[in-house]
Amino acid sequence: MAHQKSDIQSLRCPCGAEPRYIDCCGRFLDNGEMPDTAEILMRSRYTAYTLHREKYLLATWHPSTCPSSLELTQSPTPHWLGLTVKRHLQSDTDHAIVEFVARYKLNGKAHRLHEISRFIRENHAWRYIDGDILEN
Repeated sequence: MAHQKSDIQSLRCPCGAEPRYIDCCGRFLDNGEMPDTAEILMRSRYTAYTLHREKYLLATWHPSTCPSSLELTQSPTPHWLGLTVKRHLQSDTDHAIVEFVARYKLNGKAHRLHEISRFIRENHAWRYIDGDILEN
């Protein structure tokens, strides 16, 4: 079930970077601010997955690799448990990678998504391009 905007405002941010959602990823998902780094974009995208915010995910995906839809509410949906950013490397002003581990449960079974994601900045906005999933 997706959270209502008013319900999430005072809750802890799912990405774990800041205590309150409104001071962290809420700035991007609800208020239209643009993340300053690829890591912040990746954190906000993780939060968007936890909140089933498909519109934000598609808007922050680079057009060259963006799917037409994500079908985030199809059953069963993962229950996201936490995010760990392992590294953020900006190779130049417009290219970066973020390695992360996202933990979730699906049908009562624990899983880990370990990915190295690629990002590009165009027109002062970071966009997700794609990623390599690493075996755990």
